[in-house]
Amino acid sequence: MNNLCNNPPVFHWPVRVYYEDTDAGGVVYHSQYLNFMERARTEWLRSLGFEQAALRESLNILFVVHSMQIQFKKSARFDDLLSVETQLTQLRLGSFECSQQIVREEERLIQAQVKIACVDAITYKPTGIPAPIKLSMESI
Repeated sequence: MNNLCNNPPVFHWPVRVYYEDTDAGGVVYHSQYLNFMERARTEWLRSLGFEQAALRESLNILFVVHSMQIQFKKSARFDDLLSVETQLTQLRLGSFECSQQIVREEERLIQAQVKIACVDAITYKPTGIPAPIKLSMESI
């Protein structure tokens, strides 16, 4: 287990709220926040040099959500410009954890802790995170 000693940088991913993300009152559906956070984690991995499709094809792995704890603090609305912040908080042999926040300007709307597991792309059984990915995560 690796509790990251340094303070890894926060990755910011912008998201604009569209009509399709909201209910009739213009408030974002609670499930849409999960989509926003998934996109941010995917883009965070991409920023480290790892495309999810390539990980499946070349390394035979997938990253899947193992568990999530989420707090809904305030609602986002149609046309809001949000930032999804992702920060690696823990790195283990076969999983990692991220803290994610969704903010509007300086106002925190969502706070989540997300555990991501590495699994074999065929059997879906847990497997270790490949060394190049771990090294990249450890070096941020």
